Amino acid sequence: MQQDSRQAARWDSGAPIRYPDPDVLVLDPRFEAIKLGHAAIERIATGFRFTEGPIYYGDGRYLLFSDIPNDALLRWDEITGAVATLRQPAGYPDGNTRDRQGRLVTCELGTRRLTRTEHDGTVTVLAEAFGGTRLTGPNDVVVKSDGTIWFSDNGAGIRGNYLGDKAPQELPFRVYRYDPASGGLSIAIDDMARPNGLCFSPDERRLYVVDTPGGPRITRVYDIEDGRAVNGRLFFDDQPGWADGIRCDTEGNVWAGMTGGPGRDGVAVFAPDGTLIGRILLPERCANLCFGGRKRNRLFMTASQSVYALYVEAQGCPGG
Repeated sequence: MQQDSRQAARWDSGAPIRYPDPDVLVLDPRFEAIKLGHAAIERIATGFRFTEGPIYYGDGRYLLFSDIPNDALLRWDEITGAVATLRQPAGYPDGNTRDRQGRLVTCELGTRRLTRTEHDGTVTVLAEAFGGTRLTGPNDVVVKSDGTIWFSDNGAGIRGNYLGDKAPQELPFRVYRYDPASGGLSIAIDDMARPNGLCFSPDERRLYVVDTPGGPRITRVYDIEDGRAVNGRLFFDDQPGWADGIRCDTEGNVWAGMTGGPGRDGVAVFAPDGTLIGRILLPERCANLCFGGRKRNRLFMTASQSVYALYVEAQGCPGG
């Protein structure tokens, strides 16, 4: 409770934060080399309903992100700090990424489609059904170096009318692999209750996937073999908190947007062996994150009604 009050005072007062930032916690010596002693968490934008899907555009120096209930894709300019609407309505967008040609790939909860925005602004539908049955609603997405697109489909938009449109579930919740070369859609993972955030290890030999069912929520890791994720096993269990969106840095650490209340809301960082090594505490639950900035060393965090940023001594992997 004391920590919660201190955090509220921090963001309400707008006073400068004394370095090192007390809300960036070192829990293992391996995080010492990642935490910067002279960088603080910044709230760069606020006033939204539920932010998600951040993706940084280095060629334009802006952050694109979703505000799902407002059915909007938004853009934060890194130079001016201005926020503009890129698209509204936008299909109740959730996770976003860019493919290896720089095109935006979006999970749309409302339309229950995976789409790609071409360079001229037109929208191409990549996937909206499997075996003739509509998807339950793509949630998060990552692109592999071979161009294949991997996305979770977990029905977040059909559970009610706030994040999409309420509808019956017609397919199991799964992770799919889309091959843009052939247009083929295949099942990559079908043994999770509600797959959510996902990311590849730097060498792409492993895929990390968050599972967020109604009961215990964990994050698993799979080996990649012949276009499928196999040998699934526990990577971390941070209950009573749980992860949502995740990203990997170039050293193989997994950065997870976390929910769990004071002391857990924000970001948790896990070493490749699954050890929790650091936390970044926020006054709101963090749904997703990405790396950006000129050197890919600025962590952007979409957290409920606000977006936050923090410089770190780590760089994000491409494709997230």
